[in-house]
Amino acid sequence: MQIHVLGSAAGGGFPQWNCNCHNCAGFRNGSLNAQARTQSSLAISEDGEHWILINASPDIRAQLAAFPAMQPGRSLRDTGINAILLMDSQVDHTTGLLSLREGLPIDVWCTRQVHDDLSAGFPLFAMLRHWNGGLNWRAIDASEQQAFTIPCAPSIELTAIPLLSNAPPYSPRRDNPHPGDNIGLFLRDRRTGTTVLYAPGLGQPDERIRNWMARADILLVDGTVWHDDEMIRQEVGSKTGQAMGHLAQAGPGGMIELLDSLTASRKILIHINNTNPILDQDSPERAELERHGIEVAWDGMHLDLSEAP
Repeated sequence: MQIHVLGSAAGGGFPQWNCNCHNCAGFRNGSLNAQARTQSSLAISEDGEHWILINASPDIRAQLAAFPAMQPGRSLRDTGINAILLMDSQVDHTTGLLSLREGLPIDVWCTRQVHDDLSAGFPLFAMLRHWNGGLNWRAIDASEQQAFTIPCAPSIELTAIPLLSNAPPYSPRRDNPHPGDNIGLFLRDRRTGTTVLYAPGLGQPDERIRNWMARADILLVDGTVWHDDEMIRQEVGSKTGQAMGHLAQAGPGGMIELLDSLTASRKILIHINNTNPILDQDSPERAELERHGIEVAWDGMHLDLSEAP
């Protein structure tokens, strides 16, 4: 199994186009030791040729251009994307579908709740039907928590795990989360036995998700904010991390404490908000992560898991 990080930032990317917070301004003027990041998305493959796109961010065109495997050039029109899986219906995880219209039809795997949101409040399924039939919905039942496979990668088992995290503003379930609004993914390579837990939105880690995290060799998990009230402190927003469906890293019960309790060989934060001080590679917060053995994902990070752990 191969995992390629196409985008490692939260919504808006880094630097965010209209933001002059400490991080964004520092990046632009060269005073911050940091890397630019696009909005959160992964690609996974069993053979390095046929890829499953996990979420389709608004930055999808730049992300595909930066990863040569996405354009294998086998024919006049070609792509490495063979299927798409959506973990929620948030704008920053779905808007990229509009930029893929020339390559339709394509199979899109998601829960019923996500399909409902993308058929009504943000009707991408209806809009894109005008391009070669559009998006072919393949249903994920997160309530079963049973492994399934996608035809282009039969050796990779995927299990959808419902997460307690908020639905988008255009969803009728906003502030009233239901199982299936947001999922985490547990990946298992049948050939090597390697397991990965991917959860970029993890607001309230209940016992169920903790048990799945404990089973994973590698964790790719929510790194959105350092402090729960980070955006309020920096005067760039009015919502807490919890209100947006994200667990902060710092403090009692935070992500650092949770990761310290787990034995995964690699613990990687992804979906980093532009306000998070861990973007500064010279910050004390980044140093604290390093002391705890926690990594920070970047655009282009590649995990080749072709051998058993």
